[in-house]
Amino acid sequence: MNSQPNSKKMETWIIFALLTVLSWGVYGVILHKGRGYMPMGPEAPHASLKAFLFVCIAYAIIGIAAAVLIKLRGSNWSFTGSGITWSFIAGVTGALGAFTLVLALGAAAPIYKGAAAAAVMPIVFGGAPIINTITAMLLHPPEGGIKALPLPFILGCILAATGAVMVAKYAPSNTGGAKPGAAAKPH
Repeated sequence: MNSQPNSKKMETWIIFALLTVLSWGVYGVILHKGRGYMPMGPEAPHASLKAFLFVCIAYAIIGIAAAVLIKLRGSNWSFTGSGITWSFIAGVTGALGAFTLVLALGAAAPIYKGAAAAAVMPIVFGGAPIINTITAMLLHPPEGGIKALPLPFILGCILAATGAVMVAKYAPSNTGGAKPGAAAKPH
């Protein structure tokens, strides 16, 4: 039996998953940088929403590219009501997440300055997998119910949450740099 097709499928999803990690891993930092380049002064309260506007424009452009790809792949453009509904709900939750993310970055900016993403993103990306898992279990309950959840899974969720908080709190850019009394080297 040739395991090559399954191996190729496995490689493909892992590559796409890692590309997502890369994209989303730099997303918050780049978004915060864009927010920081928006007009400040009296316009500072609007900087996050201005940045979000261009995130939305980017989503629209990627949406058009996806439509072109669907056509190029020869789709007959058939859809189902349930597919449209659930996909739209996913889009709303994603957009709300991006919206609240820019608000979080804006609220963290006065505290963490340019390092706001180092404080916000670990909470987002450490908490999101836990919420994802809970949601998946609600939609597709595990066999045997909650009592059947393996201890390593429960510990993993606790470690993910703890790790997210620790990375956010103790990121070198969030701790103020050198400890008091340490001599700062001139640049």
